[in-house]
Amino acid sequence: MVVGLRAVAASFVVPGPSGVAVRTRLRVSAVEAGVLREVGGLLGSLASGDLAVRCRDGLAHDGERWAERKRALTGRSSSRWAGAITKATHDQWALARRGMAAYMRGLEAGIAVVRHRLSLPVGEKGTKGAPGGYRSRREWHAKSRRLTVLEARRDRAVSDWRAGRVRVVRGGRRLANTRHHLPEAQLSEGRWRGRWDAARMFLSADGETGKRYGNETIRITPDGHLSVKLPTPLAHLANAPHGRFALAEAAVFPHRGEEWAARIAANRAMAYTLHHDPDRDRWYVTASWQRKEIPVLPLDAALAAGCIGVDMNDDHLAAWRLDPHGNPVGEPHRFCYDLSGSASHRDAQIRHALTRLLHWARGCGVRAIAVEDLDFDRAKTREKHGRRKRFRRLISRFPTARLRARLVSMAAEHGLTVIAVDPAYTSRWGAQHWQKPLTTPRRKTTRHDAASIAIGRRALGHPIRRRTAPPPQHQSDAAGHRTVQAGPDARGREETRPHVPGPRTRCDGPGRGANAADQCAQNRSGHTAEHESRHQDSLPLSL
Repeated sequence: MVVGLRAVAASFVVPGPSGVAVRTRLRVSAVEAGVLREVGGLLGSLASGDLAVRCRDGLAHDGERWAERKRALTGRSSSRWAGAITKATHDQWALARRGMAAYMRGLEAGIAVVRHRLSLPVGEKGTKGAPGGYRSRREWHAKSRRLTVLEARRDRAVSDWRAGRVRVVRGGRRLANTRHHLPEAQLSEGRWRGRWDAARMFLSADGETGKRYGNETIRITPDGHLSVKLPTPLAHLANAPHGRFALAEAAVFPHRGEEWAARIAANRAMAYTLHHDPDRDRWYVTASWQRKEIPVLPLDAALAAGCIGVDMNDDHLAAWRLDPHGNPVGEPHRFCYDLSGSASHRDAQIRHALTRLLHWARGCGVRAIAVEDLDFDRAKTREKHGRRKRFRRLISRFPTARLRARLVSMAAEHGLTVIAVDPAYTSRWGAQHWQKPLTTPRRKTTRHDAASIAIGRRALGHPIRRRTAPPPQHQSDAAGHRTVQAGPDARGREETRPHVPGPRTRCDGPGRGANAADQCAQNRSGHTAEHESRHQDSLPLSL
């Protein structure tokens, strides 16, 4: 009997996306690009100052302080830009607080692991659930010193948290540190300066329902003409009425263009962000809006036609289709991707793999895709896996949250439902119960393929364990034991098979049993009892 297994959480339907964002390129001239850079630089400096004020206020900030900050910015820009800047400042401060909370959780997890390993004798082996002791006294001593460092960092982070103190860098801390390592980053000072200025610009404005085309600060008309409300110090750069600067070329949204046009035609809120790519010297505009909540499909309705179980791995998605009774149908599928390279390359690889998965799912006729509810926050700590740098690098770069977010948003457009299941023991039990039975001379079932079956069966509400055939001498069917999966509502699904009178195996020899005196019932050469087929009613049995 296996002990120490944790309880498996119930599967649930993942809610659909609540917002939409589309991006397109802007065709701008050199003069227009210069004006946009000047406006973005001015507003970026105002946003930096406002963020510094907000960070100094900490937890003492209230509505009155917000109004004071907005009034101070209104005189230096405009009321609309002041509102956009203060709101972005609050969002950035809240994001920094959430990042600090995650940082403290990581420190607590590392401290707990180090304390546990220090409490064990040197050289003691660990288990799958917990690591063992350190290998030598030297390593034990080094880790005891590291425990002191981690506790000091934890205490400092807790002190900052209670005081409401956050550390934020507009433009990104990584890019700021790159300034001191330009040769290693293969960047010149001019290229770095271009990235830094582009990252610190502020050209973003939330929309408002009821206003013309959904946004008065950055406006795009239905025919694609974009205009920006200039701040007061730069009003002399206006080339359109009411202190606005308009671009000559029209902006076109190839993706979701009809939905975007319908919203702005109805004067519904539309948020816009202008950003510059200094490496390509291109300008882009991103339009985003909140969409109406999609009704969550009940779990039973989503699984009526079966589902597709998906096992997410470092370099591919292993998928297998299952019918409503939990039986694998057809052949396993694998959708590969490459997570090396830049973030944009990884994101494109994920999108491509998910697109192929969704097209195959629609072709199969299912309405649900089952995935694991993975969370590697606690597993990423270096203290848990020690010298296994390759494994730590693998789980650190694995985009679990981004992959599932992408899958949910893309599946909603295809009319598919995503079901999250508990990831406990899916790989282990899938390999134990499904890998070998599904391996044939022409098909090599991998551990990941078997895990996808376990994930799908857990989403369908079936146990992962399959009912295997008994030994040949205990089989009641001439062609082997039946392993057909019964439905959850089938009568007698978990009961024993009904008893059939008379000897059914060779355990009753001649001269014994209910038909001992009837020689016609004996297995004689040439007798009809040897050649006639025996009919038995088929009962569905649980796997």
